[in-house]
Amino acid sequence: MTMDKTLQTNVIAELGWEPSVTAAHIGVTAKDGIVTLTGHVQNYMEKYAAERAAGRVKGVRAVAEEIEVRLPDHARRNDDEIAVALLQRLDWNVSIPDGAVQAKVEKGWVTLTGTVDWQYQKEAAQHDIRGMLGVVGISNWIAIKARPSAVNIGADITKALHRSWYDPKTIAVSAEGGVVHLSGTVDTWYDRQMAGWTAWGAPGATTVENDIRVV
Repeated sequence: MTMDKTLQTNVIAELGWEPSVTAAHIGVTAKDGIVTLTGHVQNYMEKYAAERAAGRVKGVRAVAEEIEVRLPDHARRNDDEIAVALLQRLDWNVSIPDGAVQAKVEKGWVTLTGTVDWQYQKEAAQHDIRGMLGVVGISNWIAIKARPSAVNIGADITKALHRSWYDPKTIAVSAEGGVVHLSGTVDTWYDRQMAGWTAWGAPGATTVENDIRVV
């Protein structure tokens, strides 16, 4: 069995193992470590879960996600209903500053805008609406505020990576202002994501360009 075929088989098995995903409706192909997901799911949360499940599999270098959200009749909501519900969710989320995030809904697709201090706040806004009825997709255009204290951001991120199990010899960090660039190699797609999340934790990070390769 070729490496691509083995990877395809393992991703299919992982999708079948993930209880929040109906694997029978998802197609999987693999080429040179790049996994493509196709097919359809019943909600946006399931689409997100399928992508994360595929990324957990050893040998996956990247995930191309082409899954369509097909809402069942009972889950359909008009844009006004979705907008009212998601704004209430954002208002109740303690991670998101009052009035910092705005939202637009068009045919079930949510676009988020605004400005926050941290990446985790940006992620919190998106996380809060993934499982909402009627949502078929999310574009998160929330910006991170720049900080004048971003001088030592590259060194701070390198130390943070070293505090975990990352070998600093395999990941290089450079930064100019709040723009962080990661390069190097890791063993899994999940490790690549973890390195990116670690970089986002640095005070002053406004953009993280993650060019780490999975080998």
